[in-house]
Amino acid sequence: MINIPDALVGEIRQAAEVAYPKECCGLLIGSKEKDRTFTVTEIATSPNVAQGDHADRFEVDPQVRFDVMRKLGDGPEQIIGHYHSHPDHAGAPSATDLEMAFEPEMVWLIVSVENGLALRPRAHIVDPATTRFREIELHSH
Repeated sequence: MINIPDALVGEIRQAAEVAYPKECCGLLIGSKEKDRTFTVTEIATSPNVAQGDHADRFEVDPQVRFDVMRKLGDGPEQIIGHYHSHPDHAGAPSATDLEMAFEPEMVWLIVSVENGLALRPRAHIVDPATTRFREIELHSH
């Protein structure tokens, strides 16, 4: 399960609508419990620096990630995942997403944007047993 404040869900949805018809992206910051319950306390927006067509791929700017990691240091909060949008596609991971899942411990929060309107995000993790994505419950508050 992932817990995320409504205000942050709103920020992600707004970023997805602004970026439409391209993909937006950013980092999820918070904590992870041993039972794989994630809690998001902050997001870090990133420009999409992917090579190629931004309508169907994303890459978080490495400088944004480095800056966040330096800011967080060894504290209790860490980068626990990332978010991105799927313009005019479902909020489920794509084949490209699976190819890019280099960090199986990270949450993938994906928001579908249909005709410029962002829907409720969906969260996924890579199941270590199958190396496929598995949807996890998203609880916003």
